[in-house]
Amino acid sequence: MSQEIEIGLGKKARVAYSLDDIAIVPSRRSRDPQAVSTAWQVDAYTFDIPIIAAPMDSVTSPDTAIAIGQMGGLGVLDLEGLWTRYENPEPLLKEIAELPSNIATRRIQEIYTEPIKPELIAKRLHTIRDAGVTVAGALSPQRTQELYNTVLEAGVDLFVIRGTAVSAEHVSKDHEPLDLKKFIYDLD
Repeated sequence: MSQEIEIGLGKKARVAYSLDDIAIVPSRRSRDPQAVSTAWQVDAYTFDIPIIAAPMDSVTSPDTAIAIGQMGGLGVLDLEGLWTRYENPEPLLKEIAELPSNIATRRIQEIYTEPIKPELIAKRLHTIRDAGVTVAGALSPQRTQELYNTVLEAGVDLFVIRGTAVSAEHVSKDHEPLDLKKFIYDLD
């Protein structure tokens, strides 16, 4: 019973909802809990609860991804975030949370100038794998071609190419465009 919308020429997507979009309203009919399942599946990966933790430093750490995975959901780690730039980003995350808004943007930009370290990508994904949960990581289209081998070699189960809008081809003046169709074909 999924709703599809058209997102481009010949392209469709299923509608997803956030907590702000949902209201639980009593109805005159109820269901036996044993007759209802919240499980869902992506390819060979099945999840017991319909929760995906966003690949954002403010949402998903390796420990969060593990905890959500152990509860039956999916935690997606941002592979361009602080967890792959710093061995211990906890003090920086705490600092960011406490920054006054008038200097927050500038300081965050300074913190994110630290380069992404492929060895930390591998380390974080191995930590999640060692916990026995599905390993998911996300990169932007701009960084996918640069880092995907590191991600695949680290043993990611689900590789997310994330962005505000991801199209079949990413065009950039600074980088070679990511042809999503070719990229996926080459991975298979």
